[in-house]
Amino acid sequence: MLQNGKIKGLIFDCYKTLIDIKTDEKSRETNERLSRWLLYQGVKIEPDRLREEYRWKVIDRLGSSGQQHPDIRIEEIFAEICAENAYREIDPFWLGIETAKTFRTASIKKLEAYPRSLRLLEKYRNVPKCIVSNAQRVFTEQELRFLNLYDRFNFVIMSSDHRIKKPDPRLFKIALDRLGLEPWEVLSIGDTPENDIYPPQSLGMNAMHIREAWKYA
Repeated sequence: MLQNGKIKGLIFDCYKTLIDIKTDEKSRETNERLSRWLLYQGVKIEPDRLREEYRWKVIDRLGSSGQQHPDIRIEEIFAEICAENAYREIDPFWLGIETAKTFRTASIKKLEAYPRSLRLLEKYRNVPKCIVSNAQRVFTEQELRFLNLYDRFNFVIMSSDHRIKKPDPRLFKIALDRLGLEPWEVLSIGDTPENDIYPPQSLGMNAMHIREAWKYA
């Protein structure tokens, strides 16, 4: 994969590349769990209304962003919902963060690292590398940490930090600048051509599907 020393840096996607994940964020069960938890935090909102409030606030935030490929910070959405439905005094900022984490916990059905990706990271452990992911920092960083992935990378770029998401090539440009390498010296690896292959290629970088990369593990 790193033939002839041409490739000097690696960019990885996160979910379905490093982490095998399955979530069910829209189910009534997920929203019932979150609604019950919120009752004990000073917020009263029925599960169906919680789901709809969340959906419409996300749509509104994305629509007013002015970006072609916008992203949100989920904790800000939940902070608004909590503030609007509180039955006692709360700290919306703190509760928004904790609600985002609880929402994720309620929705997770599967979360584990791909063994072949772990072998790939180990094989190229001395090569500078980073993650560029459409992800929410508020819970994705913790997932990377408890799967022992976070510290295997020089840095991690998440879409929520920049309020834009792939396929916006600017995220890859940020990664390229931080790696301090030329485009042709970097290989992007991911599972979605529209997000992980074409955008870095548009900047002159190399790109490869994760299943192809696994052959080099």
